[in-house]
Amino acid sequence: MSYPSTRRLSVSDVSPTSAIGQAPKLDPWLAVWTRSRHEASVHQQLRAKGLEAFLPTMTRWSHWKDRRKKVEWPLFPGYCFVRLAPEEALRALTCTGVVSLVSFEGQAATIPDAEIESVRTLVESELRFDPCPFVQEGDPVEVVRGPLRGVVGRLARKGPHARLIVSVGLLGQGVTVDVDAGDVRPY
Repeated sequence: MSYPSTRRLSVSDVSPTSAIGQAPKLDPWLAVWTRSRHEASVHQQLRAKGLEAFLPTMTRWSHWKDRRKKVEWPLFPGYCFVRLAPEEALRALTCTGVVSLVSFEGQAATIPDAEIESVRTLVESELRFDPCPFVQEGDPVEVVRGPLRGVVGRLARKGPHARLIVSVGLLGQGVTVDVDAGDVRPY
């Protein structure tokens, strides 16, 4: 009985999709909570450990008494992102400056790939962007700048000009006003 000729396959002969018809599953993205102003250090340590890490930054002007300078600031102060299986969390937690992984009910919370890629695309673009608090319609907000500074209300509409409802609950009445979306923060 003769067997057909065989040859060994090399890595280049096998595509990642050939075995089961889909790409290999990647570890999820996790958010790493860092000590204040330790984001860049944690990012470097994670990369030095061979982990895929992402620290979105933006350029801002920093002012001192004698000079001004453009510096890179974290887009999400206090956080860095790492692609890591939750059961391997210790690899991230042992970095100097890491407080913990963002988790819910004791389980590391995963971030959808699409959200990380959206932030990456925005940061790598030439578009001007500013961080803003995450608020949804109906959430209580406070005006932090402008003539309405200190006013608290509910967000009725999001967009470049947010609509704020200022109400008197006892009367079941309220008034609305348009405010700049950058002038409100969650209350």
